[in-house]
Amino acid sequence: MASAAATTAVPSGPVPFKDVDDGTVPEHTPKEEFGDLVAALPRRQQSILELRLYQGFWLPEHWVPGTVVFQRRFAPRPDDVVLASYPKCGTTWLKALAFAAAARAAHPPAAPGHPLRRLNPHDCVPFIDEIFAAGEEAKLDALPSPRLMNTHLPCTLLPTPVTAGGCRVVYVCRDPKDMVVSLWHFLRRTKPDLSFDETFESVCDGTVAAGPVWDHVLSYWRASVARPDRVLFLKYEDLLRDTGANVRRLAEFMGRPFTAAEEAAGDVAAVVELCSFDEMKGLEVNKAGSGTAGRYRAMPRDAFFRKGVAGDWANHMTPEMAARLDRIVREKLQGTGLAFA
Repeated sequence: MASAAATTAVPSGPVPFKDVDDGTVPEHTPKEEFGDLVAALPRRQQSILELRLYQGFWLPEHWVPGTVVFQRRFAPRPDDVVLASYPKCGTTWLKALAFAAAARAAHPPAAPGHPLRRLNPHDCVPFIDEIFAAGEEAKLDALPSPRLMNTHLPCTLLPTPVTAGGCRVVYVCRDPKDMVVSLWHFLRRTKPDLSFDETFESVCDGTVAAGPVWDHVLSYWRASVARPDRVLFLKYEDLLRDTGANVRRLAEFMGRPFTAAEEAAGDVAAVVELCSFDEMKGLEVNKAGSGTAGRYRAMPRDAFFRKGVAGDWANHMTPEMAARLDRIVREKLQGTGLAFA
């Protein structure tokens, strides 16, 4: 008789990261290893974050050692998919859509027990840079292929094997005016007295986490123009306008296109419904308590589900502020073929 080990099927990914992260992987920190490097970098305080200028971008100080290790040691698998975004540009939604679309064979989106009904999207798709910052890269090795991962790093800071086409990358961007509003609300969850003007000014002068924003966006835009087969560039506003069409694009890009039978069965609509803002915000797992896998362990879970709309900037920003940020972004993007409406 064959042994149980021989007959047990190896799980096929993507699987929820939290289901694999059982806490048994020993942690080590690269902070001490690269302490001198970090200390020598230009420093700037932005709200609750201490930033360091690393290779042209202002990164939270605790990201830098992990970024160095990530750049030097990460080995992508050919079927990996890296979900990238500037903070507060649709990260949580992209994670949910990508996971639901990629894992639908094992987890039908309409199933009551779907992982996204019991786990926050950040528990399903891990932040790579946070994993390396905590010295927990062995956890990535435990994930079965294909792996879904996320980063807030710009494309130019990704490891060379990734930017050379070693795996697929999906990037989502957002109107910078709405991003500023969302970022301010998010940061206020830990610093309630943070002024909107302070957040706005840090974005305008580029000294914001993972900024300058325009350089971050352009790094992925240029990569998508050069390698559209390896980098998919999405806009949050387009996702809002026609979620179904973009879910189809996303699934096809990840190598898991919807079949005619799935289309007829309504699977695309089921993914859209499962990952809709109202559906996700209403789930108990996304309302109660704090703590998720990875970067946001201390953030309240409901901080990731505020409004999920476009145009909310008009409720927070004066016309003069909006015109100023639009002008800065327009000048930075001039001649690239990318524009925000």
